[in-house]
Amino acid sequence: MNRFAAITALLAFSLRPAFADHPAREVVRPVDDGRALVNPDMGWTLHFYSNIITNYGSKLEPSDTLADFPGLSTIYLRVPWAFLEPEEGKFNWSLLDTPARRFGARGIKVAIRVTSTESWMRDATPRWVQAAGAKGVNFAFGKGPAKDGPLWEPDYLDPVFLAKLDAFLAAMAKRYDGNPDVAFIDVGSFGMWGEGHTGFGAQLDDAQTLAVVKVHVDLYRKHFPRTLLAISDDVAGHDRPGAHQPATDYALTRGVTLRDDSILVQPPPHSWYHAEMAQAFWPKFPVVLEHEHYGASKQRNAWDGGLLLKSVEDYHASYMSIHWWPRIELEENRETIDRINRRMGYRIQLRSASWPREAILGQPFTLETSWANAGVAPCYPGGFPALTLKDEKGGIVSVNVDESFDVRTLAVGPPDSAPVKDVRSEFVAAMPHRDPLGVFTVSTAPGTYDVFISVGRRDGAPVLALPLPDDDGARRYKLGRITLTGRKS
Repeated sequence: MNRFAAITALLAFSLRPAFADHPAREVVRPVDDGRALVNPDMGWTLHFYSNIITNYGSKLEPSDTLADFPGLSTIYLRVPWAFLEPEEGKFNWSLLDTPARRFGARGIKVAIRVTSTESWMRDATPRWVQAAGAKGVNFAFGKGPAKDGPLWEPDYLDPVFLAKLDAFLAAMAKRYDGNPDVAFIDVGSFGMWGEGHTGFGAQLDDAQTLAVVKVHVDLYRKHFPRTLLAISDDVAGHDRPGAHQPATDYALTRGVTLRDDSILVQPPPHSWYHAEMAQAFWPKFPVVLEHEHYGASKQRNAWDGGLLLKSVEDYHASYMSIHWWPRIELEENRETIDRINRRMGYRIQLRSASWPREAILGQPFTLETSWANAGVAPCYPGGFPALTLKDEKGGIVSVNVDESFDVRTLAVGPPDSAPVKDVRSEFVAAMPHRDPLGVFTVSTAPGTYDVFISVGRRDGAPVLALPLPDDDGARRYKLGRITLTGRKS
């Protein structure tokens, strides 16, 4: 049993008075119970379609939404453009909407990449785009341009190609820009597999690649102003070192985050190349990692669970792929997946909470809390702590939000060394008001109530899952009780 599990088993997330010399206050010190959390802007992404639509999640039974995979938050739909617009202006959105609705029924979001060049089919860009006059090059995979090559790569700056792509993205944006069920969309319209590799057919130099990146990033940003966009690190050169490269620097200026599709493709010491580059992105946006097809990585002796976790640490990653048959990957890597779930993205911990055992209705009382982010990344969506009081029937009696503290401001740190933030909040459980006869009244009756903590919107709506027990089913967590007494003269 590892140290984390031993502490968890010993304390079992007990909520107990911490100081005997504070008889007037309840003090609790929760212990993180180690569970996987599903929260906005983070989690495991299942390759439902991995370019080829028969891999991998698409082979699950329609009723199977992979509820047993801890931390699964997103379904990744990566498909060629031709599959979505087989005829100009006629769309096959069902290819995306079917898994989106299937998994969305239990709160799982989707991410999307639409590609223009593939290694396994000629017409990733629809044949009708080519027929309209879009220029391109025939090539053979692994060999380069060839007059009679079986594959085709478009000229990514060709005006006909760009006009047709512009129209497609406009149609796509009507459905998915700002859609709350969409986690992110890749700028995947150029390069092999949508990763920006152009050495197979087009063979662009650095200046040409940069020109393509700028045009395509701007096109996506035009159509998806309300959606998180991501771009492959390989647009800067798949193994080119350095914190800053013109292509990825430009993407960052346009609010596009980084994804690295090359984790554990090669054996050590080349398990990845661009963790240094990610340092400019993660303080602002969620960084996305995709490991190599699990089976292929094992065959190359590149797979290592410890290194997969290290990639999350080095990149401060918020997303990690499930790039294989999901239950095989889970069965063979459960300990690694559990360890990653305790670090990937953000992990908001309530370290302590203290409040008076008794408070007077209509008068202020203080809630003292200590908070930490035990993940590798900021809590990008942010959130405000709320204290909710419930009666014995579970009815909500009072909701009180501290808008002065946003968990987005919590700093991240090394494992087991997250900085702690102490917060002092002042609440009035029931604000008094004067009736027409001059009598002060309050809307809440005296009594003893259950105390719940949550983190979410300014209006008290819970949003974030916390590693706490006693969830009321709506992401509020019971801490103890408080007695509200009548107003004293």
